[in-house]
Amino acid sequence: MTPERAARAALTAVAEPGDAFLNRIVGRCGAEGALDVIRSGAVPADFPTAPKEIQRLEHWRIRLAAAEPDRDLAVCAQFGGRLVCPGEPEWPTTLDDLGGERPYALWLRGPEDLRHACLRSVAMVGSRASSPYGQRMASDFASELADDGWTVVSGGALGIDAAAHRGSLAADGRTVAVLANGVDVPYPASNEGLFAEMARRSLLVSESPPGTHPHRLRFLVRNRVIAALSRGSVIVEAEARSGALNTAAWARKLGRVLMAMPGPVTSRSSVGCHQLLRQEDTVLVSRTEEIIEAVGRLGVDLAPPPQTPVLPRDRLEPVTRAVLEAFPARGATGPAALAAKAGMPLAAINAKLGLLAASGFIERAPSGWRLTKSARSPR
Repeated sequence: MTPERAARAALTAVAEPGDAFLNRIVGRCGAEGALDVIRSGAVPADFPTAPKEIQRLEHWRIRLAAAEPDRDLAVCAQFGGRLVCPGEPEWPTTLDDLGGERPYALWLRGPEDLRHACLRSVAMVGSRASSPYGQRMASDFASELADDGWTVVSGGALGIDAAAHRGSLAADGRTVAVLANGVDVPYPASNEGLFAEMARRSLLVSESPPGTHPHRLRFLVRNRVIAALSRGSVIVEAEARSGALNTAAWARKLGRVLMAMPGPVTSRSSVGCHQLLRQEDTVLVSRTEEIIEAVGRLGVDLAPPPQTPVLPRDRLEPVTRAVLEAFPARGATGPAALAAKAGMPLAAINAKLGLLAASGFIERAPSGWRLTKSARSPR
């Protein structure tokens, strides 16, 4: 363990994740030098500092006195975890897009390589109070993405997040949970079994040391990591004030593809998605192929057009179908009226009437011929 890595482990325990002021200090002095600045409370003379930032230095100094990075690293090693720092082989370079809000380091648990897993990855997030429809779609999307070799990144929360993780695992795919707590803390507790399975087969990620319990602001802060790790973010369901919209804002800020799934207009869980879809830079997705088209290779990963249903009348040859199309939707008509409407000789009309009747499209009526009930369905 190098002193620089040990210093970064300490910084994850001292400051809130992604603090721009601390990242400026690290960029100037290195992680070890940043700890010296925190201990002394003195920044370099030519380093611009605001009064509120000096106050944060005092808070960090108090926390540093209680920090135990060596113990954190030892605990992490006990459950097979690891610390990954910027510049190391497993560090995803896409996190550097966060600039001053980049993580100081990441605590990982699970067998997957984070950088490799995120080369082809899609974030999928949504409401905790999700509908059965939203959960099914998130699970189906994630499973089909896994079948195509895509990693699903989410936040490990109840609702859409958990459905996305489970869908990917069900297809033996890779899935990454970015947590607001330590990778050894099962939160929410009802997802403990899911986290255990992900730790065994995939990957749990956190900016906080082992044993850290979550608080509200860290759920929002971790959303920037979810957006940065992936090529694009899919918002499956979101209420008007959903945290998933924060992930959407980060995806937009980072220049990632932003996608949203439409839902019932009567559902509160659709409001946030529909707000996003009213904005020009949001891609509407309703199929996995459309997600892959949005984040995949330009001109290669194109979504095939949706298959349209083939109706029995579609199989008719052109002349016979033209006669059928000349029938009124309601009521009966005679051969002469059909000939006039279809622009065909009367003999041609009479030749087709028997065929259409035998096929179940038309039937005799007292005043001529009419469409059968099944043939009056939308054309």
